[in-house]
Amino acid sequence: MKRRNFLKTCGVTSASLLLLNDTFAAASSEYKKNPKIKPIMGSWFEFMHGSAAEGKYWNPGLPHLTEEQWKLKIKEMSEAGMEYLVLMSVANDGKTFYPSKLQPRYDYVCADPLEAVLSAADECGIKFFVSNDFWADWRDGKKMMANAEVAKLREKGMEEVAEKYSHHKSFYGWYYPNESGLRNTIDEVTINYVNNCTKIARSLTPHAVNLIAPYGTKSIRLDDKYVAQLERLDIDIMAYQDEIGVKKTKAGTAGKYYEALYKAHAKAGRARLWADMEIFEFEGEVYKSALIPASFDRIIQQMEDISPFVENILVYQYLGIMDKPGSVAPVGHQNSGKLYTDYTSWLKAQR
Repeated sequence: MKRRNFLKTCGVTSASLLLLNDTFAAASSEYKKNPKIKPIMGSWFEFMHGSAAEGKYWNPGLPHLTEEQWKLKIKEMSEAGMEYLVLMSVANDGKTFYPSKLQPRYDYVCADPLEAVLSAADECGIKFFVSNDFWADWRDGKKMMANAEVAKLREKGMEEVAEKYSHHKSFYGWYYPNESGLRNTIDEVTINYVNNCTKIARSLTPHAVNLIAPYGTKSIRLDDKYVAQLERLDIDIMAYQDEIGVKKTKAGTAGKYYEALYKAHAKAGRARLWADMEIFEFEGEVYKSALIPASFDRIIQQMEDISPFVENILVYQYLGIMDKPGSVAPVGHQNSGKLYTDYTSWLKAQR
């Protein structure tokens, strides 16, 4: 894919703005208020998608975003009702997305994207869960979670990130991005990894709220063993992946899994239950092609299905999959503007 040429100026004429407003108003009238459906409260956020194939429509452009454009993306997410953002990674494959003494920095136009987005989040009232990884190969999750040398580097990274950025009021907590596949139950590797990360997080940022987002949602055996393992897991929030986008479940069916999780969490008395809802689909083969926006009809079905059982719905993800039409920093697939308009029209009708 050719690199996106980001607009230097807004370049939207008065007539274009009027047309956008008319389109938005028309779309708003199609939706009715439904208090049973929870809105999207936040999104994952990244400076680079790990898979080049999946990030086809936004990876090439991200290194060219200026400081002001990164800040603008945060403002746009706030305008779309996002109150929480979850940073996927502070590093990737041996380089960092901020000035670090531990690894070289990616050659981005913006010298410090992390400072840019946290500063903008301060102004917008957004709460950021800041990643504590990927300090090694993100594709080798087991090594990232269990390897002693990686653990030492991760701890140093958390110390550095906390020293440089925890003064921001938007620094709400930490996200541990090594995804835990919960096949049947929570394994010991996951418990040790999470609990060690939380111990460090609390020593550095005592008031931080910490989050993980496990996958394997439909494969969990929500029995007494799971409840017992959950009681041992020192984490504040678990945002389970609904796995609709990766085609492990179908829209309209995930609610039964979240209902069972709701009961298990209530029994354990541990970890607030959120959702990591997938708003994408694959352009071709699953995991081997680009992520593109799903239809809003599918997404609203997902929202309706899981809303009764979770405290908040987060999505993977705004950046690249949703995008405000007319943005001076367009990022994502050509249909990302339509999804933005569809969702914000629905959101307007709920108020």
